[in-house]
Amino acid sequence: MAERKSTPPQDKAQAEVQKVVDEAEDKGYIGVPVDPTPKSHYTVAGVIAGEPTPETDPEHARRVRQELDDADRAR
Repeated sequence: MAERKSTPPQDKAQAEVQKVVDEAEDKGYIGVPVDPTPKSHYTVAGVIAGEPTPETDPEHARRVRQELDDADRAR
């Protein structure tokens, strides 16, 4: 994960790159995956087989949130 700078870079190019990296990190594009559910659960075969996703199964959503919370606490 990219580190936040305590003072902004003095160079204009570095400042622009840091801004883009910070925005991407805030959106969850960099760092810990937002949803650890296997990608196969989101395929047609996974849906037909009834594989759980946070969007379709409240219990699975709870487990995913708990797993992500535990991972954050462990850091």
